[in-house]
Amino acid sequence: MKHVARTRQEPISVPWDSIDDWVNSAAFDFRCAQKAHDLARVSIAYGSDLSDETRSLWSSPTSETSATTVESDPGELEAAFYYAGLGPKGTWPRLVHRDSPDVFEEPTGPEAFIRMMRLVPVPSSHYFAKNGLWDTVRDWARTVEVFLIAQEIRVSSIDFVRFTWLNKRDDQEIEVNKEEETAATDYNLDDEDIDAAYAKTGDRYYTNPTIWIGVLPDTLNATHAAELNRKIRDFLNGLNIVNVDIAFRESITQSLVRSGPGPALSETGDSLQDFIDSILCIPICGRKTPMQGTLGPYFKHGNNLYAITARRNLFLANDGNNEYRYHPHGPKREVIAMGASAFENYQAAIQARISNLNDSVVSFKKLIATYSARVEKQINLLESKERLADFETELDKAHRRIVKLKQLFVTLSKNWSKTGAHVIGHIVWAPPIGVGVGPSRFTRDVCVVEPHQSKFSKFVGNLLSLGSEMNESDLKGLLYDHPDTCIPFQFNHPSNGLLQLKGITTKNEIKSPIDQDRIPRVLKRGFPTNTTVRTLPQFMSFTRKYFTTGTLESLELPILPHERQVGPFSKGGDSGALVVSPAGELVGLITSGTSKGSDGSDITYATLFQYLWDLVLVEFPGANLCWDDIPAFLAAV
Repeated sequence: MKHVARTRQEPISVPWDSIDDWVNSAAFDFRCAQKAHDLARVSIAYGSDLSDETRSLWSSPTSETSATTVESDPGELEAAFYYAGLGPKGTWPRLVHRDSPDVFEEPTGPEAFIRMMRLVPVPSSHYFAKNGLWDTVRDWARTVEVFLIAQEIRVSSIDFVRFTWLNKRDDQEIEVNKEEETAATDYNLDDEDIDAAYAKTGDRYYTNPTIWIGVLPDTLNATHAAELNRKIRDFLNGLNIVNVDIAFRESITQSLVRSGPGPALSETGDSLQDFIDSILCIPICGRKTPMQGTLGPYFKHGNNLYAITARRNLFLANDGNNEYRYHPHGPKREVIAMGASAFENYQAAIQARISNLNDSVVSFKKLIATYSARVEKQINLLESKERLADFETELDKAHRRIVKLKQLFVTLSKNWSKTGAHVIGHIVWAPPIGVGVGPSRFTRDVCVVEPHQSKFSKFVGNLLSLGSEMNESDLKGLLYDHPDTCIPFQFNHPSNGLLQLKGITTKNEIKSPIDQDRIPRVLKRGFPTNTTVRTLPQFMSFTRKYFTTGTLESLELPILPHERQVGPFSKGGDSGALVVSPAGELVGLITSGTSKGSDGSDITYATLFQYLWDLVLVEFPGANLCWDDIPAFLAAV
């Protein structure tokens, strides 16, 4: 939705007892338009498709336009565009070096067609997973890790993946109905998946399985990468490993906590209290900490209710890394639902959404007038009547959404404007953060919170909201759209939109799936990104995070993008969010992701939930994630 620049005005002072009238005034709509304009400017500044630096490549005397292959180092254009599509709006990784045989056709200008690449998993039937060879591959990954460290290369991640894209056909064009484009903006799916539009009937290309090595930006050049590639290839040849590519890209593995911006707008409930009462994935932070994270699942221990999240969401670096236990005689480390800045941004998101819907109302009214005139003149009468009915329905829908959002804004302003109203509990236990812990080499990053009973009086169990952004058909389409998708037959879309969580996916089930020819889907609900569906491969990744005090290394569950749902699986603020199977099994807790440092990750990493739950059970023996008669339990808390 485009927004015309508007003249700014001084903040409007609203008497508290007149806020109900204010939200229905022209002054409030004007303020909403300002918020929408501000958010649009941020989007343009940080999310443009091509940066000025990238666009300047076409005017660079060193740029080349010929097709490049494995025999040569990547030119500037290939380095900048080879991984196009693996990040939102031009934030894809930069290629350093590759030995894959595919040919890269460099775009001839900033407006030329750019191939959109997608990440896909290596099939579980790959020989790396057979006969225990994966253990050998893991040992090999450690060998490569040590080798790269010895070469003073600052590695951030090692993944085992494949890539795919649709090749554009020369005779294809995209048709857009300009008359209806503006009005439909709010109701269409994400338009970033342009490869499907350009290449609906084009050939799909899949690369070989690829050892994808991420390095910190500006720490490895193509010449040195080629030398490393040859040494790694010699090592693989010694193991008789063939048809596996090696590629280096720039990336940073970083924790997915967020400081500042608030969550994405969701219309699941009528007030923040609805989220606290019944839905997982509450956005949280410490009362005295700026980081934003996500609250994970709840469990019962004795007569008390507890919830799990990541420790890094609630502890500052200068808090130290010692084990924390709450003592009744000491002060409480309070946890709040959304910090001040997050709450302010959430309100701004509501106002921006109202402004977008107001613009849609204007557009729909114009279209209704146009098609009413066509019906009156009997121009394409049947089609005109159908289009008129469609736009009248959309107009009514937009009006109802505006009313609902304004009611939500009033409720938040009246009941949640003070930080004290956001306190939902306090920390009771948090072991020190550890990485590469034990034989599994996972990340130990867990924290237990005791919620306040008064804020959870309507709690109904571990339910994951599927959100209102997608209907049942859209969600099932994402889960089942690939012919090799592995979805439990017992999956049914819950009528109330709340997925009951039960059971835990084990390490062995991920490592040795029952059907090795199928792709396991997982999903997540988080405030920064809402509901997202992605793919869980069985090949665990190595990650390294760099800090001024040293490095942290770990094995993680990689969550790969979906072939059709664009945008990141997670963003800053999703740390601690649950990754679950379509059957409601708890798979992992989100910890970090890889990117060039922008918001959003091409690969999201999670810690196996089974590992974290085993840690919790040591501290809380007999704890239970699923139990009956929750109302009676809450009454006794």
